[in-house]
Amino acid sequence: MTATSSQPYTPDTSGESVVPAPDENVRRCGSVRPPRPRPEARERESQDDRRDARESDRQRAGQDARESDRENAGQRDRPDARESNRQYDRRDARENDQPDARPDASERARHDARPDARHDTRPAAHPAADHDDEGRRQGPRRRPSPLRDAVALALLPLPLLALALPAAFAGGGTRRWFGGRGESMRADAQAAKDAAAAAFYELDTAQRDLRISIETIVAVDSTPAAQRAVSDFEAIGRRIDEVSHQYISAVDAHDLDRDDLEASVAARARTQLTQAKGELDKARGDLERFQQGLGPLLDKAETQLARLAPSVERARQTLLAASNALDAVRGAGLKADDLAARLAALGPELTKLNQGAGQHGVPETLRRADRVLRDAEAVRAEAERLPERAAETDRRLVSLRTRAQALTTRSGQVEPILSELRRRFTVACWQDLQRVPDQAAENVRQAEVKLKEARQAREEQRWPDATSLLSTVRALLNATDEAVSAAGDRLQRLNAVSKDPQQEIERTRFAIRDAQRLAMAGRQTPEQRHARPLDESVARLDRAVSSLEGRHPDWWHFLTETEAVRQTVARVVSQIREERGQGA
Repeated sequence: MTATSSQPYTPDTSGESVVPAPDENVRRCGSVRPPRPRPEARERESQDDRRDARESDRQRAGQDARESDRENAGQRDRPDARESNRQYDRRDARENDQPDARPDASERARHDARPDARHDTRPAAHPAADHDDEGRRQGPRRRPSPLRDAVALALLPLPLLALALPAAFAGGGTRRWFGGRGESMRADAQAAKDAAAAAFYELDTAQRDLRISIETIVAVDSTPAAQRAVSDFEAIGRRIDEVSHQYISAVDAHDLDRDDLEASVAARARTQLTQAKGELDKARGDLERFQQGLGPLLDKAETQLARLAPSVERARQTLLAASNALDAVRGAGLKADDLAARLAALGPELTKLNQGAGQHGVPETLRRADRVLRDAEAVRAEAERLPERAAETDRRLVSLRTRAQALTTRSGQVEPILSELRRRFTVACWQDLQRVPDQAAENVRQAEVKLKEARQAREEQRWPDATSLLSTVRALLNATDEAVSAAGDRLQRLNAVSKDPQQEIERTRFAIRDAQRLAMAGRQTPEQRHARPLDESVARLDRAVSSLEGRHPDWWHFLTETEAVRQTVARVVSQIREERGQGA
């Protein structure tokens, strides 16, 4: 805090200055206060200070006006902003009309020369410094106004006035000075420009999104519908280019930020920008309608694209599983050369899968992934079954060898059976069994040869060959078993019918009567297509019974005839039931 005199300040009007005694100078900070300058010098310095202050105020006023115009650039064209500017002008005018309450430099000099001012302990400073300190003590600087700038310009000398005029009327400050209808048209044109820019941005965004959808469809679908969609999109793209060029031309043709923008030019800019916005909105509507029509194609393409990555990944994982299964089989000491060859054939397919759909197309990549998945899964399954297959092959080798040995023993019993047939029955009853012993022996011999080959294939782990040879052995043994069994069954049936032929006759007649009752059910007369085969069966049975008369009847012929009659009757019954089932 600085000490001040307790007496009120009154300017000295006598024109005489009181010079304080040297011993009245107050020491501060270890220095002696310098003597004050003479009144004439102080007056000249005061004039220079006032001129410098006016120049500084003028420069700050112009700078503050330009900064204020840039900060309020977004609001200066609105009607409420123009009204606010007018209020600022009126307030600045009132402030400029008030006299400056600060004392000038001469008054401060006279005050310092008074005896009561000697008690001020503050050091003397340059008047310009006093002016700066006082400006800082006043607090925030008032808002610059055009009226104060004009007054400052009027006080300047003529050369400085010529240099200051262009800077004073440059920038955005002039808009708030004049305003009016031109500013309203400027604001309307700027609003139309902003709306057109928003419409242009929305149209550009929608076109980019739709282009991605078209590329998706082209990557997946090559049907005529997809090609037609591509051509339609190109036509819409040309239309969008036209309206975009119209909008850009309208924006480039008018500079709405010019200070000397005329109302007619602003009105024309507003009209052109509004028309451009309408065309942009119309093009966007066409684009949206076209996008709605792409729904089915886009859904199909997105579905296939959604399948693409999982299908490729499943194919890769299946190939990996097949390779691991093959390694496990080889680790167990089993050979799997055929499986390894099949797995190696899938290598080029895996390479194409890794190259991606961008090079080979989405549909082809999906088909390749499914094919690789199917083949690799087959290799994996066979590799996992290979140990079980080896054990099964070993079991079949043992089983078929045992069966071949059993059939060899049974084949030796065919000859006694044939001997009894020859002794008790006619030639027709056993003639077709004459070659059974030789055929059985040959089949067993071939089966044993094939068994040896199958064992060798098993030792060499040629699993397909071993399986094929074992199947051949089984077929040979089945045929031998049937032939040997036929000889024994023949003797048994002939013995039974020769003892009691009536049982075979009654069995056949019962089948015929049952079929006749079914044919007459719900009818007065049977259908001819049913009655005729039944009547023929009755006659055939009578002939078979008549053939038994004599000393050495052909019992085998009698058995074959009765069997044929029963088969014919069974076919008629099946036909009747099928027809009545369809009619119901």
